This record gives sequence, C-alpha cells and structure tokens, in this order.
Amino acid sequence: MMVFTCDASRAFAEKVVRRLKKLDIDDEDKVRLGNLEVKHFSDGEFQPYYHDSVRGATVFLIQSTIAPSDNLMELLLCIDAAKRASASKVIVVCPYFGWARQDRKDKPRTSIGAKVVANLLRAAGADRIMTCDLHADQIQGFFDIPVDHLMASNLFIQVIQELGLPNLSIASPDIGGSKRANFYANTIKKLSGEEPPIIICHKTRKVQNEVDTIRVIGDVEGRDVVIVDDIIDTAGTLCKAATELKRQGASSVRACATHALLSGSGVEKIEASDIDEVYVTDTVPQPAGKLDKSTKIHVVSMSELFAMMMRNVYMYEPISPVFHQDY
Repeated sequence: MMVFTCDASRAFAEKVVRRLKKLDIDDEDKVRLGNLEVKHFSDGEFQPYYHDSVRGATVFLIQSTIAPSDNLMELLLCIDAAKRASASKVIVVCPYFGWARQDRKDKPRTSIGAKVVANLLRAAGADRIMTCDLHADQIQGFFDIPVDHLMASNLFIQVIQELGLPNLSIASPDIGGSKRANFYANTIKKLSGEEPPIIICHKTRKVQNEVDTIRVIGDVEGRDVVIVDDIIDTAGTLCKAATELKRQGASSVRACATHALLSGSGVEKIEASDIDEVYVTDTVPQPAGKLDKSTKIHVVSMSELFAMMMRNVYMYEPISPVFHQDY
C-alpha cells in the first residue's frame, strides 16, 4: 500500500495518513505519504515524478479536482505516471469531484462535464475511484470502474444531535435537494424517535450563481432550521435562504454542507448574513488564513472515513460499514 498526493490536497492527505497509521493494516509501519514531485516549467506545463518505486504496489492517489483545471490535469498525469511505472492498481481518492454539477444536458448544445471527467480518469489508467457526496448519485454510473461513494451525513448527523436543538427542522436549499433532506429527517427519527419536519426552499435564478427569489415551503415559525446541502459555492443561495427563513419566524438557522468552495466573497457573505452557524468538511482545501477570522464556519474532517475506506479496500474487507452507520 502506497499513498501519494497531488499538490492541492496535501493537507488532507497528511491527515488521512495519520489516521491510516492508527488502523490495523498489513505492513502498517510502512504506511506513509510517498514522495511525489511535480516539476513546473516556465510556460505553465508540469510533469510528475515518483521518487519511490511503485512497481507492483496498490497506489492511492489523493486529489480533489477543484478549480482551476490544472488540478485535474495534474491528477491525470500522476495516474499515467504510476501506471507506466508498473503500479499494480491506481486508486483515485477524490474527496471533491469537480465538474459534477454538469451531470445532464439541461439545455441544448451544452456539455456533460461529469461524464467527460469520468472518461478522462479511466483513460489515464485509474482502476477505482473513492469520492464523497457527488452532486447527483447517478454520476456513479458515468464511470466504467468501481466507485466508492462516501456521505458526509455520517458526520453531520452527529453534529446535529450534539447541537440538541429543541424545535429542529431540516431544510433543503432547493427542490433538487429534497431527497437529501428526507434522508436526514428519517435518520434522525431512527435515532431519536421523533422525525423533524422538512422545509423546502424553492429558488429561481435569472443568471448563473445569482439567486433571484426564494420561496419557502413548510412551517417555519419558531423552528430551529438546519439547511443540508452538498456544495457551498458563492454562498448566495444559503444566505438568501437564511434571510427568508428568519423573516418568516425561524428561531435559528444553521447549515451543513459537504464541499466548501466558498468562491469569491463567500466567507464574507456568510459572516454578514442572518445564518447562525455553518458546518463544512475539509474535502476542499482552503487557502491559509481564509477561515481564521470566521466566527460562523466550522470544519469537520472526512479524513477518518476516507482512511477507513482505503484500509478496507486494501485489505479486501467489506466497505459498507464505512458508508452507512448502523442506524
């Protein structure tokens, strides 16, 4: 078992390796973050080089395909380099699978970016992919290789329970997320015996990344609302939903969202909004200091779940216990 990381996800990879060292793995003393160098040329081109021999090894390559597209290209080249160096298997650990919002043709003459990226990873030589909270579950079908799909709900449901909110309601920021909200509500019912009501925020847009209006469906008065989502990009939807929920009488508004892209002034918007707290994971690397001044954004780590899944795959043991807690 050999673990490597591309540049963008190095901090996450280091946490995963620390978790791996605590698990029962064959040759666990040898589990470490391998030496992978990416040489950059003056024209912007780059080339990866493995300082460690990977011949016959099961290589786990960690990288989120966040913007810019250089991160995706770096991952593809690293996969190719490992295969050409005679690695037995190359397993891509992609905590955040970028381009996933392009999962269908929602208008004529447009691309399905998620399918294109799935094809590229397979063509480069990936044998398996591990990822978290795909924008749509059916994206798993875009791959011709096994896909291990983790859900951050394993962590967020624990967070919600620990908050101990007296009048809990689960909210979806759009109609498309109603399935996710329903899962949270049903799981909380199994744990506590009481099913929290579901609230749907119906949004309309005039232009991309800009919400025009939000209409709330459900009883909000006096409720402690937790919005559940997979991605926070500009935070425009989240902040506008919080404002509307508070306007209609919500006692508090919080959010749990897996992938914190927080592009543009996303952090500043959240700090200035009516939302009380936001819980995100570390699947998307944040620039140094970006969240230091935030009083509302809290980060929970997916590193332990990924480490457990990597260990079980390497040891040929069932991975379903990692996907679903025994609720």
